[in-house]
Amino acid sequence: MYTLYGKKGSGSASTQAALEIAGAPYRVVETASWEPNAAFAELLKLNPLGQIPTLVLPDGSVLSESAAILIHLGSVHPDSGLLPRDASARAQAIRGLVFIAANCYAAISIIDFPERWCENADEATQERIRAGTRARLHRHWEIFADLFPARPYLGGETIGALDLLAAVVSKWSGSRLHLQQARPAFYETLLRIEAQPQVAPVFAQHWPAG
Repeated sequence: MYTLYGKKGSGSASTQAALEIAGAPYRVVETASWEPNAAFAELLKLNPLGQIPTLVLPDGSVLSESAAILIHLGSVHPDSGLLPRDASARAQAIRGLVFIAANCYAAISIIDFPERWCENADEATQERIRAGTRARLHRHWEIFADLFPARPYLGGETIGALDLLAAVVSKWSGSRLHLQQARPAFYETLLRIEAQPQVAPVFAQHWPAG
């Protein structure tokens, strides 16, 4: 049994969808730094950063960082298709996962909490930080879309970890609206990922309004 610390409408959706695809038993503990509850203190003991998703593995060890979680799940559940079996395709999928984590996910953290990155910044300064970071985030997604065309999915012929992380992280900071205009084929791929039968219920749970 896996234990997933997460929150509706958050990055934990990618891990939850991966567990569904892998057919792995899990339970969800709802908590987050922006809405701390009794379980948040428990999360801090496992992950001092208080980040979600945090996944407790069946052996009791703790794994954080979305890309690392998805790579691990793909490795220990090879029949799930979360990672391609072909070594070259698997390497590219891992590249894509780390690209999103390093370039897209990181930018969203700055957009959400600019005060953490510029001490004593007034609201006008924070808004300039948000605007500049958002423009860079959207450019990163354009580059990603060009590097990882659907075949028919981002990692190959079947839905995998790269699809899940791209679909979840692109939900934020106006990225989907930008991509609909700048990279319409990639935008349509994201919608197709969300509609996949094992993924759709997870997305409906996290984003009921679509």
